[in-house]
Amino acid sequence: MTSPSYTAHSADTHIPDLTSAAPEQEAEEKVGVLDLLEKVGSVVVPLGVTLYALLYMGYQGMYGIFGITPEQAGIDQSVLLGRLLGTILPLLILGAIATGLLISVAWLLNVVTRGLAGRAVQGMRRQPWIVAVLAAAWAGASYLGFMYFMTALDAADPTASISVEAGDVLIAGGLGVLAYVVPFRLLRRKPVGRAGLKVLVGALTGIGLGYILMIQMIYGAINVLEKGESTALLDAVGFQTQWAKLQDSSGKPLYDSRWMMILGEHEGGYAIYDCDRALTFRKFSESTILTEVQMFSPDREKGFTCGSLAE
Repeated sequence: MTSPSYTAHSADTHIPDLTSAAPEQEAEEKVGVLDLLEKVGSVVVPLGVTLYALLYMGYQGMYGIFGITPEQAGIDQSVLLGRLLGTILPLLILGAIATGLLISVAWLLNVVTRGLAGRAVQGMRRQPWIVAVLAAAWAGASYLGFMYFMTALDAADPTASISVEAGDVLIAGGLGVLAYVVPFRLLRRKPVGRAGLKVLVGALTGIGLGYILMIQMIYGAINVLEKGESTALLDAVGFQTQWAKLQDSSGKPLYDSRWMMILGEHEGGYAIYDCDRALTFRKFSESTILTEVQMFSPDREKGFTCGSLAE
């Protein structure tokens, strides 16, 4: 009489628990998402911080072309952060698009090769020396921005375009391998070191991009100084080319009602650039009225250059 109950009990003990698979799978998915966010953040955060620091230096160089500091134009840290977000966010968006395209191409290649490409990549990741060499080459290539910046500063003509050739990329990558391959290999030994490697690579990438943007900002400021016209990059980094005609407190036109570029306001004074005389000066805002204010360059004759009225 006890046999049936024993059999039923034995059958019950062998029934698989199908409900436990779903929570385990969900937990694995959560871990995968968090791991992905951690990897992305470990690269994006140092990249953004270094890029912000170098873009601030770019602002100093840009306003230095006009003979003033960013603070004299009313650019403090809060204003600068708000303006530079308009530069960093598009870069992150473009970077995300490029990353998505690379992932799509890699997935398609893996499908075409029936998993051979994926297995090859995983095999390379297990080789710490290969990863260290690739990271060192990328870090060295990031120095191209600094090389480009220094070459532009030493150029006889500051407005002359400077190109980066394939040989420069090979030299920079080779120097990076020589300098970083052993330190990066040592960092790969422990999880903390691997995380630090990502931070270093992200920071060096931000430095490279920052120097390239910095010299382009200076080039754009020179273009404004000479022609009175802004560039797309200057607009992207928040450089405001505001033009107006000036009047005194009684409404009398000043400077023959010529267009003046308002660089900014600080401590009750406007920083003004007189394009016709290629001259930067400051004027009390309480005794100055801005009229016909516009955020684009005034119409000029073809081939106009600043300084036509300079003595």
